[in-house]
Amino acid sequence: MKTKLLLLPILLLLKLSVSAQSNWEIGGRFGDDFALDVTIPLSKAPRLHGALYFDNNISMGAYFDLLFALNSGPSGLKFYPGVGPELYFYDGLDIAAAGDFGVEYSFDFPLTIGLDWRPHFMLSDNMKFNSGNWGLIARFRFGEGVKFVKAH
Repeated sequence: MKTKLLLLPILLLLKLSVSAQSNWEIGGRFGDDFALDVTIPLSKAPRLHGALYFDNNISMGAYFDLLFALNSGPSGLKFYPGVGPELYFYDGLDIAAAGDFGVEYSFDFPLTIGLDWRPHFMLSDNMKFNSGNWGLIARFRFGEGVKFVKAH
């Protein structure tokens, strides 16, 4: 039952992104633990970035990222800072405030790869800080709606 409730937000996000015909992505995040990683653009630069983590237990995060590009860099290279909540379902529910900092490259074909760091501050478990959540991301890109264009 818990798994069905956890998958519901991801399925709703996927339904919203398909109906908007936006350029959303889905793939995996490999690092401290494995995660299903989803991005849904909200316009040209901000996006919703969700993750469903699978380790000893299930946890989830939702981050609001702002995308940036270097004016003289490759057109597919993006940097992003983000912030959002993380929920952990270990022995009950724990809540954290997390950052999401990364770099990614979108190829001309529908693949995006990246490296990110997601430190968090646990709000409900004695106010612990964890700075070790690094990951390598590979996502498949769907649609051709919103495209990221660097500023000129």
